Amino acid sequence: MSDEQVAAPTNRRRISQRGIATRERILEAANRLMLVRGVNATTLDDIREASQTSKSQLYHHFADKQELVRALVKYRGALVLQRERAGLERLRSFSGLVRWRNALVQANSLNNGKYGCGLGSMALELSDQDEQARSSLSETFAAWEKLISDGLHRMRDSGLLRQDADPEKLATGLMAALQGGYLLANAAHDVAPMGVALDMALEHIKSFLVQPSGEPTP
Repeated sequence: MSDEQVAAPTNRRRISQRGIATRERILEAANRLMLVRGVNATTLDDIREASQTSKSQLYHHFADKQELVRALVKYRGALVLQRERAGLERLRSFSGLVRWRNALVQANSLNNGKYGCGLGSMALELSDQDEQARSSLSETFAAWEKLISDGLHRMRDSGLLRQDADPEKLATGLMAALQGGYLLANAAHDVAPMGVALDMALEHIKSFLVQPSGEPTP
């Protein structure tokens, strides 16, 4: 009988501080392994070994692999949104978008373009397998996209973007370029396609600028 088939405890105790740390360690291990191997190729045995936890510890926190994966979707989503808020919550210039683009490309270059976006790769695997996970991923992508569109709204409100610019559509296009760029970079094991995809999307946004420099008028 595999770990996935082991029944979960029927009564779960309140989680102590030590238990919270154990749960976090399990999620961290699952995040690392599933980013590299994928969700379906990573077993609970792999995660137990990487997190140095016992079966009883793992099943105290997660009834089965599906529950763990659903928790990981939220865990990974929170990490991505925390990172993206740092780069996008104060976005109000085109140069800010360029800095955001450069940071993402540079981070992905550390893996030579491999593994892609942690959220995008999970969406590819899970969207047809788990409706709850798909819905959670969709909500995270929507929140990420809104960070971009909010920044574009600020640029338009300040007069930097033309009034006919549509922040929501531009944000969707930029997000599509980002996710497609991650996919191509992963396939090539080269970050260059990601840079090209983002640059093309940014050029489209740049075409709506009022000031050629991309900065607010002093």
